[in-house]
Amino acid sequence: MEHLRPVGSGASPDDDSSDAPPDLADLLRRAGRADEVAFARLYDATAARAYGLALRVVRDPAQAEEVTQEAFLEIWRTASRFDPGRGSALSWLLMITHRTAVDRVRSAEASTRRDTTYHHQHQPVDHDVTAEAAQASLEARRVRSAMAALTEVQREAVGLAYLGGYTHTEVATMLDLPVGTAKTRIRDGLIRLRDALGVGS
Repeated sequence: MEHLRPVGSGASPDDDSSDAPPDLADLLRRAGRADEVAFARLYDATAARAYGLALRVVRDPAQAEEVTQEAFLEIWRTASRFDPGRGSALSWLLMITHRTAVDRVRSAEASTRRDTTYHHQHQPVDHDVTAEAAQASLEARRVRSAMAALTEVQREAVGLAYLGGYTHTEVATMLDLPVGTAKTRIRDGLIRLRDALGVGS
């Protein structure tokens, strides 16, 4: 698999004019056919908007970065389901970002409530909560297992960003890389991770 272009690395031969805004619906359709370059261009064109929305919901920059990464993984997984007749590509991907951010907030609030209830009552966690925690643990192990399909540099970058919760800038600093290179490795890793998780193209 070829590495995706970092932001600002120059247009590829089949790129549209740099003066023309990208056709997000077309990029999304192409991403739905596992077109990695289209997904990279979609990411570059919309990630800042998605991050801004996530930040308004979760109110924490590091959490917003992680939400954005999770949202784009979901966008890559489900791009083939996009229906332009039901709304714009930007609205669709921002809807996914917003849902991911809200889920993150609700999960944090639920965890806080469970902790508070446990400490107040000094009772074991009930069966439903235990089952939920077990399911979350299984999902986490599945993702970590799928990460074995990544290259070493992708696994390192995605592990810090997606699992460790570090921002792109923090990942770049920790790996002594330009920020654009770190973002590219994360994008490549998200694509490979999607395939390793067994989601159809």
